[in-house]
Amino acid sequence: MSPHEVVRAITDSGIVAIVRADGAKPAVELARRLWSAGTPVVEIALTTPNGIDAIAELAAEVPDGCVLGAGTVLDAATARMAILAGARLLVTPTLDEGVISTAQRYGAATVIGTATPTEMVRAQTLGADLVKVFPASQWTPKTLADVLQALPQLRCVPTGGIAPEQAADWIRAGAVAVGLGSGLTKGDDPSATVAQLLESLRSARG
Repeated sequence: MSPHEVVRAITDSGIVAIVRADGAKPAVELARRLWSAGTPVVEIALTTPNGIDAIAELAAEVPDGCVLGAGTVLDAATARMAILAGARLLVTPTLDEGVISTAQRYGAATVIGTATPTEMVRAQTLGADLVKVFPASQWTPKTLADVLQALPQLRCVPTGGIAPEQAADWIRAGAVAVGLGSGLTKGDDPSATVAQLLESLRSARG
């Protein structure tokens, strides 16, 4: 899947589902459940012990049209490891040029972490496919809307502290997608939460 196709999957669904677990096995199980529930884009946070192993296992079974990503990617070396394991998307908490250049070299897409408008513009100028507004808990949808009035070229994915019922507010503010973690992964079956979330995002887009 090309970076363009990955970005299309993110923006069409409006969700990047974040998996954090206490090991590779539960991470793999959570990712499978999220794909089955209808969430096409899943990232395995590399704060998960043996997260690279989880990515390698999942890479062999990514459903058609779905995306497997690596999250909490901090540097170029980790970016390369994740891509070689099978990740087609790299998500960072911070702005790291090495991650962007590595992704471009190997044909992966990026969602690069930023905290200020200056960082957002810099990340996009350096070649980030999307910019992650992190942590979103320090922002509001109104703040993002105000920033996008001045910088409408930004393609933002607010992440961090967003509950599923709040996601539509960020889309209405101009975000192209939101990153959601524990709000989607708690409980044994995320299907109902995902279905309700997707419907709310469709409504938010009119």
